[in-house]
Amino acid sequence: MQGLNRVKTVLDKGGLALGVWQLLPGSNMSRTLARAGYDWVLVDCEHGNIDDAAMHEAVPAITSYGVSPIVRVPDFQSWMIKRALDAGAHGVLAPLVRTVEDTKAFVEACRFPPQGKRGFGSPFPMDRFGRDVSATQYLTEANANLLLSVQIETKEAFDNVDSIAAVEGLDLLFVGPFDLGNGIGHPVLGSTFAPELEQAIEKVLSSAHKAGKKAGIYCGNGKQAKKYADLGYDLVNVATDVGALTSSLASEMEIVTQKAGRAAFGPYGS
Repeated sequence: MQGLNRVKTVLDKGGLALGVWQLLPGSNMSRTLARAGYDWVLVDCEHGNIDDAAMHEAVPAITSYGVSPIVRVPDFQSWMIKRALDAGAHGVLAPLVRTVEDTKAFVEACRFPPQGKRGFGSPFPMDRFGRDVSATQYLTEANANLLLSVQIETKEAFDNVDSIAAVEGLDLLFVGPFDLGNGIGHPVLGSTFAPELEQAIEKVLSSAHKAGKKAGIYCGNGKQAKKYADLGYDLVNVATDVGALTSSLASEMEIVTQKAGRAAFGPYGS
Protein backbone atom coordinates (compact mmCIF):
# COMPACT_ATOMS: atom_id res chain seq x y z
CA MET A 1 0.00 0.00 0.00
CA GLN A 2 2.99 2.30 0.26
CA GLY A 3 2.59 5.12 -2.23
CA LEU A 4 -1.13 4.48 -2.76
CA ASN A 5 -2.24 7.13 -0.27
CA ARG A 6 -1.65 10.35 -2.20
CA VAL A 7 -1.78 12.82 0.67
CA LYS A 8 0.50 10.74 2.89
CA THR A 9 2.94 10.20 0.04
CA VAL A 10 3.16 13.95 -0.61
CA LEU A 11 3.75 14.64 3.08
CA ASP A 12 6.28 11.82 3.51
CA LYS A 13 8.31 13.30 0.65
CA GLY A 14 8.33 16.70 2.35
CA GLY A 15 5.86 18.27 -0.05
CA LEU A 16 2.94 20.62 0.43
CA ALA A 17 -0.42 18.82 0.42
CA LEU A 18 -3.23 21.09 -0.76
CA GLY A 19 -6.87 20.21 -0.32
CA VAL A 20 -10.48 21.28 -0.49
CA TRP A 21 -13.36 20.92 1.97
CA GLN A 22 -16.60 19.11 1.11
CA LEU A 23 -19.64 20.24 3.11
CA LEU A 24 -22.40 19.37 0.64
CA PRO A 25 -23.44 15.74 0.08
CA GLY A 26 -23.35 13.94 -3.24
CA SER A 27 -20.87 11.80 -5.13
CA ASN A 28 -21.00 14.19 -8.09
CA MET A 29 -19.86 16.99 -5.78
CA SER A 30 -17.06 14.72 -4.56
CA ARG A 31 -15.92 14.01 -8.11
CA THR A 32 -16.09 17.67 -9.07
CA LEU A 33 -13.81 18.58 -6.18
CA ALA A 34 -11.46 15.65 -6.76
CA ARG A 35 -10.88 16.48 -10.42
CA ALA A 36 -9.84 20.07 -9.60
CA GLY A 37 -6.21 19.13 -8.95
CA TYR A 38 -6.02 18.88 -5.17
CA ASP A 39 -4.16 16.19 -3.25
CA TRP A 40 -7.01 15.54 -0.85
CA VAL A 41 -10.68 16.24 -0.25
CA LEU A 42 -11.94 16.47 3.30
CA VAL A 43 -15.39 14.97 3.79
CA ASP A 44 -16.83 16.94 6.69
CA CYS A 45 -19.14 14.82 8.81
CA GLU A 46 -18.83 17.19 11.78
CA HIS A 47 -20.13 20.51 10.43
CA GLY A 48 -21.02 19.53 6.88
CA ASN A 49 -24.36 18.20 5.61
CA ILE A 50 -22.88 14.73 5.21
CA ASP A 51 -24.24 11.70 7.02
CA ASP A 52 -22.83 8.18 7.17
CA ALA A 53 -24.39 7.05 3.89
CA ALA A 54 -23.23 10.17 2.04
CA MET A 55 -19.72 9.69 3.45
CA HIS A 56 -19.67 6.12 2.11
CA GLU A 57 -20.54 7.48 -1.35
CA ALA A 58 -18.05 10.36 -1.20
CA VAL A 59 -14.98 8.30 -0.33
CA PRO A 60 -14.94 6.04 -3.43
CA ALA A 61 -15.91 8.96 -5.67
CA ILE A 62 -12.84 10.85 -4.50
CA THR A 63 -10.46 7.92 -4.82
CA SER A 64 -11.67 7.27 -8.37
CA TYR A 65 -9.59 10.33 -9.38
CA GLY A 66 -6.49 9.24 -7.48
CA VAL A 67 -7.16 11.79 -4.75
CA SER A 68 -7.11 11.05 -1.02
CA PRO A 69 -10.34 11.29 0.99
CA ILE A 70 -9.88 12.51 4.55
CA VAL A 71 -12.94 12.17 6.78
CA ARG A 72 -13.55 14.55 9.65
CA VAL A 73 -15.65 12.48 12.01
CA PRO A 74 -18.39 14.15 14.11
CA ASP A 75 -16.54 13.14 17.28
CA PHE A 76 -13.58 10.89 18.03
CA GLN A 77 -15.76 8.04 19.26
CA SER A 78 -14.32 4.73 18.11
CA TRP A 79 -17.39 3.62 16.15
CA MET A 80 -17.35 6.84 14.12
CA ILE A 81 -13.68 6.35 13.32
CA LYS A 82 -14.32 2.74 12.33
CA ARG A 83 -17.07 3.76 9.91
CA ALA A 84 -14.80 6.28 8.18
CA LEU A 85 -11.90 3.86 7.85
CA ASP A 86 -14.13 0.97 6.80
CA ALA A 87 -15.43 3.19 4.00
CA GLY A 88 -11.84 3.48 2.80
CA ALA A 89 -10.77 6.89 4.06
CA HIS A 90 -7.08 7.58 3.53
CA GLY A 91 -7.04 9.69 6.66
CA VAL A 92 -9.16 10.69 9.63
CA LEU A 93 -9.35 14.09 11.30
CA ALA A 94 -10.55 14.07 14.92
CA PRO A 95 -12.17 17.28 16.21
CA LEU A 96 -12.16 18.70 19.71
CA VAL A 97 -9.48 16.54 21.29
CA ARG A 98 -8.28 18.02 24.55
CA THR A 99 -5.70 15.75 26.13
CA VAL A 100 -2.95 13.24 25.51
CA GLU A 101 -5.39 10.54 26.63
CA ASP A 102 -7.92 11.65 23.99
CA THR A 103 -5.21 11.50 21.35
CA LYS A 104 -3.98 8.07 22.36
CA ALA A 105 -7.55 6.74 22.30
CA PHE A 106 -7.99 8.18 18.80
CA VAL A 107 -4.81 6.57 17.50
CA GLU A 108 -5.75 3.22 19.03
CA ALA A 109 -9.18 3.35 17.38
CA CYS A 110 -7.52 3.90 13.99
CA ARG A 111 -5.04 1.04 14.14
CA PHE A 112 -5.36 -2.72 14.01
CA PRO A 113 -3.88 -4.81 16.86
CA PRO A 114 -1.34 -5.00 18.30
CA GLN A 115 -0.82 -1.24 17.83
CA GLY A 116 -4.50 -0.46 18.31
CA LYS A 117 -8.03 -1.74 18.82
CA ARG A 118 -9.62 -1.40 15.39
CA GLY A 119 -11.76 -4.31 14.27
CA PHE A 120 -11.38 -5.87 10.83
CA GLY A 121 -14.24 -7.01 8.61
CA SER A 122 -15.31 -4.43 6.04
CA PRO A 123 -15.01 -5.50 2.38
CA PHE A 124 -14.65 -1.91 1.15
CA PRO A 125 -11.45 -0.12 2.28
CA MET A 126 -8.90 -2.08 0.27
CA ASP A 127 -10.56 -1.07 -3.01
CA ARG A 128 -10.05 2.60 -2.15
CA PHE A 129 -6.29 2.08 -2.37
CA GLY A 130 -6.20 0.08 -5.59
CA ARG A 131 -7.67 -2.87 -7.46
CA ASP A 132 -4.79 -5.13 -6.54
CA VAL A 133 -4.84 -4.46 -2.79
CA SER A 134 -6.09 -7.58 -1.03
CA ALA A 135 -7.86 -7.77 2.31
CA THR A 136 -4.76 -9.35 3.83
CA GLN A 137 -2.53 -6.60 2.49
CA TYR A 138 -4.85 -3.94 3.86
CA LEU A 139 -4.92 -5.63 7.27
CA THR A 140 -1.13 -5.84 7.48
CA GLU A 141 -0.25 -2.48 5.94
CA ALA A 142 -3.03 -0.04 6.84
CA ASN A 143 -1.49 0.97 10.17
CA ALA A 144 1.52 2.45 8.40
CA ASN A 145 -0.36 3.98 5.49
CA LEU A 146 -3.17 6.05 6.99
CA LEU A 147 -2.96 9.74 7.89
CA LEU A 148 -4.04 10.27 11.51
CA SER A 149 -4.70 13.88 12.48
CA VAL A 150 -6.16 15.69 15.47
CA GLN A 151 -7.44 19.23 15.63
CA ILE A 152 -5.89 21.71 18.01
CA GLU A 153 -8.90 23.94 18.55
CA THR A 154 -9.56 24.02 22.29
CA LYS A 155 -7.62 25.86 24.98
CA GLU A 156 -6.92 22.59 26.75
CA ALA A 157 -5.48 21.02 23.61
CA PHE A 158 -3.41 24.13 22.94
CA ASP A 159 -2.05 24.07 26.48
CA ASN A 160 -1.12 20.40 25.95
CA VAL A 161 0.09 20.77 22.37
CA ASP A 162 3.67 19.63 22.95
CA SER A 163 2.53 16.48 24.75
CA ILE A 164 -0.15 15.76 22.15
CA ALA A 165 2.36 16.16 19.33
CA ALA A 166 4.58 13.55 20.96
CA VAL A 167 1.92 10.80 20.91
CA GLU A 168 3.23 7.80 18.98
CA GLY A 169 1.26 7.00 15.86
CA LEU A 170 -0.13 10.49 15.40
CA ASP A 171 0.87 12.02 12.07
CA LEU A 172 -0.41 15.58 12.04
CA LEU A 173 -1.68 18.46 14.16
CA PHE A 174 -4.43 20.42 12.44
CA VAL A 175 -5.40 23.96 13.41
CA GLY A 176 -9.05 24.91 13.43
CA PRO A 177 -8.48 28.68 13.72
CA PHE A 178 -12.05 29.67 14.49
CA ASP A 179 -12.58 27.36 17.45
CA LEU A 180 -8.99 27.87 18.58
CA GLY A 181 -9.56 31.62 18.57
CA ASN A 182 -12.72 31.15 20.61
CA GLY A 183 -10.93 28.85 23.02
CA ILE A 184 -8.05 31.20 23.78
CA GLY A 185 -10.27 34.26 24.05
CA HIS A 186 -9.47 35.84 20.68
CA PRO A 187 -12.35 34.90 18.37
CA VAL A 188 -12.27 35.58 14.65
CA LEU A 189 -14.75 38.40 14.15
CA GLY A 190 -13.63 39.70 10.78
CA SER A 191 -11.24 38.94 7.96
CA THR A 192 -8.08 39.05 10.10
CA PHE A 193 -6.82 37.06 13.06
CA ALA A 194 -5.80 38.65 16.35
CA PRO A 195 -2.03 38.71 17.00
CA GLU A 196 -2.54 36.28 19.88
CA LEU A 197 -4.24 33.81 17.55
CA GLU A 198 -1.46 34.18 14.98
CA GLN A 199 1.04 33.39 17.72
CA ALA A 200 -0.96 30.31 18.69
CA ILE A 201 -1.01 29.14 15.07
CA GLU A 202 2.77 29.51 14.89
CA LYS A 203 3.12 27.62 18.18
CA VAL A 204 1.17 24.62 16.85
CA LEU A 205 3.39 24.55 13.77
CA SER A 206 6.51 24.68 15.91
CA SER A 207 5.27 21.95 18.28
CA ALA A 208 4.39 19.62 15.42
CA HIS A 209 7.72 19.99 13.67
CA LYS A 210 9.67 19.72 16.91
CA ALA A 211 8.01 16.33 17.48
CA GLY A 212 8.72 15.21 13.92
CA LYS A 213 5.06 15.50 12.94
CA LYS A 214 3.30 17.43 10.19
CA ALA A 215 1.11 20.51 10.66
CA GLY A 216 -2.10 21.38 8.85
CA ILE A 217 -4.48 24.32 8.89
CA TYR A 218 -7.93 25.24 7.65
CA CYS A 219 -8.00 28.27 5.33
CA GLY A 220 -11.00 29.79 3.60
CA ASN A 221 -9.33 31.01 0.42
CA GLY A 222 -6.20 30.81 -1.69
CA LYS A 223 -4.62 34.00 -0.37
CA GLN A 224 -4.85 32.79 3.22
CA ALA A 225 -3.69 29.32 2.19
CA LYS A 226 -0.55 30.73 0.56
CA LYS A 227 0.24 32.71 3.71
CA TYR A 228 0.28 29.63 5.91
CA ALA A 229 1.98 27.46 3.31
CA ASP A 230 4.75 30.06 3.17
CA LEU A 231 4.88 30.00 6.98
CA GLY A 232 5.73 26.32 6.81
CA TYR A 233 2.46 24.45 7.16
CA ASP A 234 2.57 21.08 5.42
CA LEU A 235 -1.12 20.47 4.73
CA VAL A 236 -3.35 23.41 3.83
CA ASN A 237 -7.00 23.70 2.92
CA VAL A 238 -7.52 26.10 0.02
CA ALA A 239 -11.29 26.38 -0.40
CA THR A 240 -14.67 24.84 0.38
CA ASP A 241 -17.43 23.74 -1.94
CA VAL A 242 -19.89 26.19 -0.35
CA GLY A 243 -17.45 29.11 -0.36
CA ALA A 244 -16.25 28.55 -3.92
CA LEU A 245 -19.77 28.10 -5.25
CA THR A 246 -21.11 31.20 -3.52
CA SER A 247 -18.13 33.32 -4.54
CA SER A 248 -18.25 32.19 -8.17
CA LEU A 249 -21.99 32.79 -8.50
CA ALA A 250 -21.70 36.22 -6.91
CA SER A 251 -18.83 37.16 -9.24
CA GLU A 252 -20.77 36.15 -12.35
CA MET A 253 -23.81 38.10 -11.18
CA GLU A 254 -21.63 41.15 -10.57
CA ILE A 255 -20.40 41.05 -14.18
CA VAL A 256 -23.96 41.21 -15.46
CA THR A 257 -25.46 43.69 -13.00
CA GLN A 258 -22.36 45.78 -12.26
CA LYS A 259 -23.35 45.47 -8.62
CA ALA A 260 -21.47 43.65 -5.93
CA GLY A 261 -22.99 40.25 -5.30
CA ARG A 262 -23.27 38.51 -1.98
CA ALA A 263 -19.84 37.25 -1.03
CA ALA A 264 -19.28 34.07 0.92
CA PHE A 265 -18.95 34.76 4.60
CA GLY A 266 -18.13 33.17 7.91
CA PRO A 267 -15.64 30.39 8.60
CA TYR A 268 -16.40 28.67 5.29
CA GLY A 269 -16.32 31.87 3.25
CA SER A 270 -13.73 33.10 0.82
